[in-house]
Amino acid sequence: MVTLLDIFREFFRLGLIAFGGPAAHAALMETELVAKKKWVTRQQFLDYLGGVNLIPGPNSTQITMLVGYQLRGFWGMILGGMGFIIPAALITGVIAVFYVRYEHLPGMEIVLNGIKPAILVIIAGAIVKLGKKAIKSFQLAILGAIVVVATLAGLNEVLAIPGAGILGMLYFMARNKGHQGPSKSVFLPLLSIPLAGSVIVSYSATKLFWIFLKIGALLFGSGYVLIAYVNAELVEKLGWITPGQLIDAIAIGQITPGPLISSATFIGFLLDGFQGAAIATMAIVLPSFIFILILYPFIKKLRQSPVSAAFLDSVNVAAVGVMASVFIVLSFEVVTGWKPALIMLLTSLAVWGPLKINTLWIIAGAALAGYLLSFV
Repeated sequence: MVTLLDIFREFFRLGLIAFGGPAAHAALMETELVAKKKWVTRQQFLDYLGGVNLIPGPNSTQITMLVGYQLRGFWGMILGGMGFIIPAALITGVIAVFYVRYEHLPGMEIVLNGIKPAILVIIAGAIVKLGKKAIKSFQLAILGAIVVVATLAGLNEVLAIPGAGILGMLYFMARNKGHQGPSKSVFLPLLSIPLAGSVIVSYSATKLFWIFLKIGALLFGSGYVLIAYVNAELVEKLGWITPGQLIDAIAIGQITPGPLISSATFIGFLLDGFQGAAIATMAIVLPSFIFILILYPFIKKLRQSPVSAAFLDSVNVAAVGVMASVFIVLSFEVVTGWKPALIMLLTSLAVWGPLKINTLWIIAGAALAGYLLSFV
C-alpha cells in the first residue's frame, strides 16, 4: 500500500531532478510513476495529462496532485503537490538571497545580461510550439492576433485571456444556435473567477497574496503565461519590480528544477524577503489544489462539451497571444545593442537547430557568452 509518506517522498525526489519544463516533467513522471512504480496505468496518466490542459494552473504540478488524489484522496493530493513544489521553492529562495545581495556586482550583472536574451528566445520557442497546437482554425488565429494588438495597446493581460475565452464561447454559441452543451454547469466555476483586482497603490502582504492568487486562478496555456500576468500586475500597473527583474525571475525559474512558478517565489523574496516568498508561492499554487479537488470528477467531461471546448480553445490561443505581446515589449527592454542580439542569434540556433540541447545548458552557455562578450 502506498503511504502518504511514500507520496511526499517520491514527489519531493522528482521535484529535485525535474529540469526542462512541463514536457520533460511529464516524461519523467511517466517513467517513474507508470513504468517503475506502477502507481497509475498509462491510460490514467494520459487522461490526467490531457485533463490538466483544460484547467488553469501549472500542468506538471497538477499531475502530481491528481496522482496523489487517486492514491490517497485529499491528503495525497496535498502532499503530492507540496512535495513537488517545495524543492524548487527552497532552491529559488537560496538563489534569491544571493541575488538580492550581489545583484549590483559587475560579475552578476554580466552573467544576467547574457542570460536575458537567451530567455527571450526560449519564450519565443514556447510561443511557436504552443501556437502550432492552439491555432486550430482561421477564427482562432484572428482571435489570437486581436489579443496581441489589444494587449500591446494597453489591455490588461489578466482580462485578455478569460475575455477571449468568453468571446470564443459566445461566437461558437451564435454560430450553433440551439445547441445546448452538456457540460455548461461544469464550466460555470471557470467563469466565476474574478477577472480584475482593485487598484493597488502601495505594497502589502495581503495585496501580494491576492495578486498571485488571481494569477494562479487564471494561468491557462503555459507556465510562460506567468510572464504576461506578472508584467501586467507588478511591472506595468504597480511598478513593484522592473522588467529586468521579471526576466531574471524567469531565468531563475528555468535553471532550477520543478515548475516555472518557482519564479513567483523569487519575485516574492525580492518584494518582502522570506515572508514574501512564502506568500507568493502558496498563493499561486492554492487555486490548483482547489481546481483539482472540485473539478476532479469532471475533467474528462470538459472537453466533451462543444461550448466549454470552444472556451478552452479560445483561452489557449489568447494565452499564446499575450505571450507574444510581452515578448515584443521585453525585447525592446533587453536587446539594446549588438551583444544581446548576438546572444539571441546563437541561442536561436541552439533552440531551433538540429541538436536537442537542454534548456539548462542553453542558459549556462548564454551566461558564459555574456561573460566573454564583456571583454569585447
